[in-house]
Amino acid sequence: MTALDIEARSGAARAGTITTRHGVFRTPAFMPVGTQAAVKALHPDEVRGCGVEILLCNAYHLALRPGVDVVEGAGGLHRFMGWDGPILTDSGGYQLVSLGGVTAIDDEAAVFVSPYDGSRMRVTPEDAVDIQTRLGADVIMCLDHPVAWGAGAGTVTAAADRTHRWAERSRAVHPHDGRLLFGIVQGGFDAALRRDSARTISAMGFDGVAIGGLSLGEPLEVMLDMTEVSVSEIPDELPRYFMGLGTDSELLAAIALGVDMFDCVVPTRLARNGTALTPEGPLNLRNALYREDVRPIDARCDCAACERFSRAYLRHLFAGGEILAHRLVTIHNLTHLSRLMAGARAAISDGSFSKEVALTRGQASPEPG
Repeated sequence: MTALDIEARSGAARAGTITTRHGVFRTPAFMPVGTQAAVKALHPDEVRGCGVEILLCNAYHLALRPGVDVVEGAGGLHRFMGWDGPILTDSGGYQLVSLGGVTAIDDEAAVFVSPYDGSRMRVTPEDAVDIQTRLGADVIMCLDHPVAWGAGAGTVTAAADRTHRWAERSRAVHPHDGRLLFGIVQGGFDAALRRDSARTISAMGFDGVAIGGLSLGEPLEVMLDMTEVSVSEIPDELPRYFMGLGTDSELLAAIALGVDMFDCVVPTRLARNGTALTPEGPLNLRNALYREDVRPIDARCDCAACERFSRAYLRHLFAGGEILAHRLVTIHNLTHLSRLMAGARAAISDGSFSKEVALTRGQASPEPG
């Protein structure tokens, strides 16, 4: 029995549910990132109120601070952070790209240098599974080796082969206790390598398959081509997860290719920097244009920011350095993406999803709004 129950289709797009130890979440699904076991600025009840059903936390960062022992001793991530829904943890593979010069890697393990105190942490594929299991995650990820856009062919091939070997080792220590273990596709930006990687990972018997190593600086058309190639080799019955995607047009384009799950720091990071998401594109609320604008961010949105506060007020809060600005726009941006996912599900169910994608692709910023 698979974790994914597909309830509707529109072309390659699917809508359904995924069952975990801490409940069911609907797909397509966007997962806000709680790197440090918190969605920045928000109480868990507020996150839930935005329509969020599943969160992502970063096992690498949590292993460094506060430490696996602390989280495990507190009863696991759910009790520690006060979130009772599903949690997916990332293994730390992405940090091999994002941290770059402060990591080292060989066939046995990855070695990370802590950004907090400079200490070194060596993580094998087996360690990554053990860390995430002890943290109490519902969906755990294999340790993988992504490469950035522009990497040489030899580097890409070696990283994909290493990812496959690490996936086998991760699968061998999976506790089979109801947690879902996802393998990760690599292969850089070479279609043949991607296809082979997706086929290899899919054959290992994972509970789901992630599409890794994309959205790392490549052109949009390359990203979508590599996504389509990857999805073509992932069995229909398995959940498909694109790691690190968070703009409206990209999300809808990937859903149209058959992807079910997404995460990204973009909506919360943009919120802290004064940018609100709308169906027409982003609004920079720090812009003097909104000094006397008494409209809500989006008149169609019923979030806590839009139901009571104006663009002018939010601009004032950002100008004054008030923390409330971060909170309100974060609530809005997460609500916006939850509504986007709900709209995609509804469009898939009634067969109109392809039209939804066509209307949303290529949006530009609506300034002046």
